[in-house]
Amino acid sequence: MKTNACSWDRSVAHRVSVVVLTHNRATEVMQTLSRLLVLPEQPEVIVADNASTDGTVALIEAGLPGVSVVQCPSNLGAAGRNQAVACVTTDYVAFCDDDMWWEAGSLARAVHVLDASPRVAVLSARVLVGESLELDETCVRMRNSPLESPELLGPALTGYIAGACVFRTDVFLAVGGYEPRLFIGGEEELVALDVLASGGAIVYLDSAVVHHHPSRARDSRLRRRLLARNAAWISWLRLPWRDACSTTGRAFAVLWREGAFAQDALAMVRALPWALARRRVVPAAVLAMRRQVHDAEQLQKKVGLSAET
Repeated sequence: MKTNACSWDRSVAHRVSVVVLTHNRATEVMQTLSRLLVLPEQPEVIVADNASTDGTVALIEAGLPGVSVVQCPSNLGAAGRNQAVACVTTDYVAFCDDDMWWEAGSLARAVHVLDASPRVAVLSARVLVGESLELDETCVRMRNSPLESPELLGPALTGYIAGACVFRTDVFLAVGGYEPRLFIGGEEELVALDVLASGGAIVYLDSAVVHHHPSRARDSRLRRRLLARNAAWISWLRLPWRDACSTTGRAFAVLWREGAFAQDALAMVRALPWALARRRVVPAAVLAMRRQVHDAEQLQKKVGLSAET
């Protein structure tokens, strides 16, 4: 007997919330919220507004009364999500950014997988980009993860996509959410390391789909600089010194290429006392997983280059 879609969607109502992070993208966030509000799963939708100055909050409150808004006192970057999760009362919390939205049925599938797999702490969704629905290149790597996961309902991962994932709410709260000092750019790496260190698993769920129509309001150069800086800081916080030194060297190289070396490098190094005070190297098993993923990706690159030549 074929299951009626509406019945299984209702079975997950009030089990999952969606947190949407936004900053000065009123048009984009209104489009995203309109799509989320008609999902059959009927999730609670909470906006983490990073002190927008373009009328975002007023627009949401006037046009979408079913959406809750958490106004951050300033632009907290990724940590704005923490403010919203503090208001979540459901078992699970899904995330998306203001230029992303969940496809109908995806949240229900995520809830069913998490219910069936107690060890899974985070699910990372399949991300389709633009009108062409091209698979995000990060998802290509996730789909081909070399990590063994016989008891899991998808490939095991060492990371996830912050704007396209579903967390167990208690796990997100237990690891403390996103580190405010990182602001934005690779912020999920630190959370992923802490989730894995606590014994949780991160899994790629191909049947859960998030659509991404990248906003034009992006500063690619700034993002590259923040990604490099944050990678160095995270390595100081959680990785062995050998790895931390190589990551720091790569960060310096990026900052030099971007033409902001003097300012950014000094600011990066000044954070060393802060990082050392919070340094906690992850277990050897987590480091081994990272090495396995890195080696597999390097091998794939070599195979790709050989095919091109």
